[in-house]
Amino acid sequence: MPRFHTTSAKDWLDRLDRSRHALTLLFALSMLETLLIPIPIEVILIPWMLCHPKRRWTIAAVALAGNLTAASLGYLLGASVMEQWGDQLIGFFGSQESYEAFRSRLQEEGFMAVLTIGLVPLPFQIAMLGAGASSYPFPLFLLAAMLGRGIRYFGLAALVAITGDAALRLWQRHSRSLGVLGLALFGLWIWYEVAN
Repeated sequence: MPRFHTTSAKDWLDRLDRSRHALTLLFALSMLETLLIPIPIEVILIPWMLCHPKRRWTIAAVALAGNLTAASLGYLLGASVMEQWGDQLIGFFGSQESYEAFRSRLQEEGFMAVLTIGLVPLPFQIAMLGAGASSYPFPLFLLAAMLGRGIRYFGLAALVAITGDAALRLWQRHSRSLGVLGLALFGLWIWYEVAN
């Protein structure tokens, strides 16, 4: 009878990094994180960059490309179907209050409102829908999203370059407990979405 054993996170990341589908998977995960899943992609980016520092800039670029592709789709949703499906979309991605708060902030601050929400680890869905529904200029929306998320992802790559081995040792020491915590949070989110 085969024995079940867990592999280390480092082994899993090594296998992922050697896969010819790794960057495609990262692109897809970045899109999912931007459109649907409220767990920051940094949960994958940080350990991957730490274990494979030579690819950190490529990893950041692919994550950004996935994010911008999803942001464009979210903007298009906001521009095209908010009248018919707005209540359902807003309910799925957040709340009416947060949507209205972002729209009023977008009217007051414009570019900086999108840039700021791209920088902080908050769900980006309401910003995409709000910008599209408000007919905010798409090139400015995309530029603000690119700058905000680019600073986050490439900032992580720079941080990995600066901290290097010390950060890798810290992550290796706590990776299992962080993984369990991440799975628990994801399970809670699924339960919350299904229960409501």
